[in-house]
Amino acid sequence: MRFERITVDPAVATGKPCIRNLRFPVSRLLGLLAARETRESILSAYPYLEAADIDEALRYAALLSEDETIELSR
Repeated sequence: MRFERITVDPAVATGKPCIRNLRFPVSRLLGLLAARETRESILSAYPYLEAADIDEALRYAALLSEDETIELSR
């Protein structure tokens, strides 16, 4: 799977995956979604983001979750 909107650059956000080199970490976007922020509220608060950025961040997270299984503590 290819990601055109997710970039990793050691000089940007200490190498964390970001949305289009915008210094906006994918983890921040996923955190907003996990906190039940709507797409509309995210796009309104961060006008430089696009709906396609959200879609690709979710695909990226899905891909990462397939790589390794870890045991969660209860």
